[in-house]
Order: sequence, then structure tokens, then C-alpha cells
Amino acid sequence: MTRWRCVQLEIRDYKLEMKTDNIIVEKSYAFAKRVVGLYRYLTEEKREFVLSKQVLRSGTSIGANIEEAVGAQSERDFYAKFNIAHKEARETHYWIRLLRDTDYITSKEAKSLLDDCYEIMKITASITKTVKAKLN
Repeated sequence: MTRWRCVQLEIRDYKLEMKTDNIIVEKSYAFAKRVVGLYRYLTEEKREFVLSKQVLRSGTSIGANIEEAVGAQSERDFYAKFNIAHKEARETHYWIRLLRDTDYITSKEAKSLLDDCYEIMKITASITKTVKAKLN
């Protein structure tokens, strides 16, 4: 079993810094690449264009918001971007379940995506909780 490194957050002189080689940046980018592959499969093989666009938008938005958080201008901005990333992960989790339950993807395909998405949800929730506590 692989052990993942913790995301390291540090507040120094009122500036929140995040290492750019951390696990959530890596995982969200890898997940976005998988979501793009899912989108291609759904549009090219299954000829599905509505749900596929929804999962593409929310699934790639997770990493985009995390990248924006890395360059945040303030602690509150950082928190806001990570909170959005967490919400996008929850939405993506919903769309993947819907695609599975409407037989656009198999349970096996969905499980792998859902597991990755859930892990991202846990990490983003933990980060937002930690940052919110430091802001209060």
C-alpha cells in the first residue's frame, strides 16, 4: 500500500505558502487527465454529450482551482479556492455515479474514478478545515 505525503501548509508573515510539489497538486492534475480521457470515451464511443461535458468541466476545475490556490494573494483567497476545489470534487463524484448508474460506464471503471475523486475530496476537505481554523 502506498503512503502519500501530507500536504504541507505554512503561514509565514501572513502569507500562505504551499509547496508546488505536493500530493494534491499532483493528484488533481492526474485526475483531470483521467477525466479528459473519460470525456473522449463518452463522446467518441458512447456518443454522449451532456453528462460528459458536465464531468469534464467539474473534473478539470478541481485542479485548476488548486493551482489558483497555490498562487493565492491571501489566506482567505487560498481558502476560497480550495473550498471551490472541494465543491467541484463533490460535483464530479456525483456525475461519475450518475454515469455509472445510467450504464455509460461500467462499475469497474466508475470505482477507480470514484476512489480517486473521493481521495481528492478527503484531502481538500482536510486542507479547508485546517486553513479555516487558522483564519479564525
